[in-house]
Amino acid sequence: MATLSEIKALLGEPRFNWSDPAPWIELEREIGAEFPADFREIVNAYGSIEINGQLYLKHPASHLLHDLGRFIRENFELWSEEDMAEFLPSPVGTNPGELIPAATATTGEAIFLRVPDDSSPSWRVVVQEFDSPAWTLYEMTFSEWLLDYLKGRDVTLCSRDRAPDGPSWEFLP
Repeated sequence: MATLSEIKALLGEPRFNWSDPAPWIELEREIGAEFPADFREIVNAYGSIEINGQLYLKHPASHLLHDLGRFIRENFELWSEEDMAEFLPSPVGTNPGELIPAATATTGEAIFLRVPDDSSPSWRVVVQEFDSPAWTLYEMTFSEWLLDYLKGRDVTLCSRDRAPDGPSWEFLP
């Protein structure tokens, strides 16, 4: 599994450094699932940010505009609609094998965390291309997926054209 130190080496030092677990506990209680530790660690370090002018990560303790809980609730509703559900490999939700909305991109992709089930005991990443019916399951953790993205590897999102001088981030306004 990729580590936060590997991500920091490419993305730069975080400035959010959240340590209070209360927002996570409240959100996890609300949705009925615990987030993977690597996802929590990255989001706690950086907060609600935009990476490479493309990828949006949100924290549950952020103000309303960039709140992870609000984002998840809205996306549960969106992706549960009959005409949207057909674009995903499994339903949105928190049961084994279902997808939890985790991030989004300005280029039209939605990033999901796949809840582990018996066939895959680890969390995985699913990227759906919002402007098409295509989706891709990545057999890797969120931190591994993010590290590949920061290195410019093909993980459906392409960062090379967005970060010609290397990865960067800024807080969401």
